[in-house]
Amino acid sequence: MRFLLRLILNGVAVLLATYLIPGLHVSGPEAAIMAGIVLGLVNAVIRPLLILFTLPLTLLTLGLFILIINAICLGLVALVVPGFTVSGFGAAFLGALVISIVSWLLNSLVSEKR
Repeated sequence: MRFLLRLILNGVAVLLATYLIPGLHVSGPEAAIMAGIVLGLVNAVIRPLLILFTLPLTLLTLGLFILIINAICLGLVALVVPGFTVSGFGAAFLGALVISIVSWLLNSLVSEKR
């Protein structure tokens, strides 16, 4: 149940990012929710593999290369989800940054205190 809630919150973060970043476009709320779901799945499966393969570069840049990996993951989502487009790398970079921050804030508001 918590995983599903996080996927929906990712969709809300994608929707908010499309309003803030000019290079991100979404055809409607359904596409944003679908992009959030696919982004959650990409972050759960593909992102750890990308981090593992680029670990030397990530260590060399003191972790800043993870921002590039986040932009790549957002670009992959745009390729898979119809109705969600990213116009370039700059938009993907800023969009991934906004989505990460908004998703983190929303998840911290909703999550239970341990």
